[in-house]
This record gives sequence, C-alpha cells and structure tokens, in this order.
Amino acid sequence: MPVIKAEDILEGETALRQWAGLARAAAVQAHTSSERLTIAPRLGRRQMAMAVRYALYMLQLRAPGPGVEVRVAPFAAVKVLDGPKSDPHNLTPPDVIELEPAVWLRLACGITRWDEEREAGHISAMGERDNLSRFLPLPVD
Repeated sequence: MPVIKAEDILEGETALRQWAGLARAAAVQAHTSSERLTIAPRLGRRQMAMAVRYALYMLQLRAPGPGVEVRVAPFAAVKVLDGPKSDPHNLTPPDVIELEPAVWLRLACGITRWDEEREAGHISAMGERDNLSRFLPLPVD
C-alpha cells in the first residue's frame, strides 16, 4: 500500500508547504538551536497527516528500497534504502527509525539537522543505516 494515495499527492504537497512556511517563520524568530528544536506549527489532523505522508513519499523517491523502516506515528511508515528485506515471519526490517510528526517535518523542511534532533533524543533509530541526513532536507519550495 502506498504511503499516500495518488489523488492525495497535491493535498499533501500543499500541506507540507503550509507547514514549512509556518515553521520557517518561527525559525526566523528562534535565536538558539534549542528553540528551533521546539518548532511545531499546528495544522488540522488531516493536513498534518498529508504533510507527513507527502514528505515520506518524497523520501521514498530519493531513497528507494526495503532495508529501513521509517515510522512517523500515528500517520505513516515507509521502507527506504537498499538492504535486507523484512524477515517473512517478522515484517519489521532490521533497521528502524521512529520520529514524531513535528520532528520529521522539521528535518524534511530543513528547520533542524539530523544530528541536532538525534542529540536532543528526538530520534529513535537502530541498525546500521540509522541516519537519513544525506537525504534531508527534502525539496519543499
């Protein structure tokens, strides 16, 4: 099942741009990296879901593969990057990354960097391929 339905892609792109605009405006006001780590513009639940799903869709396009599962609960999860597929008895791949929606969107939009969020304890990652920094930020303009 795709992370976002084809008919929802435009809505997802619009929601991500809206979130990014609000976050970038807040980032201008942030004077420290710790302030940027708390940026979390509020959209309606559907708009947040669409923004997250669209950003995950963009990640899949940049880093296709079955080796790492990226989970952004409660909205979506995708598999990306080359590597071993899931064990047929356990559908979770050996590498898993879990993020909160605001954390994922901050990274996707370039508000914060992977190492900042990881050091702040906002990223739960295990496995050899537990760093997506080379794919971020996503093109959100």
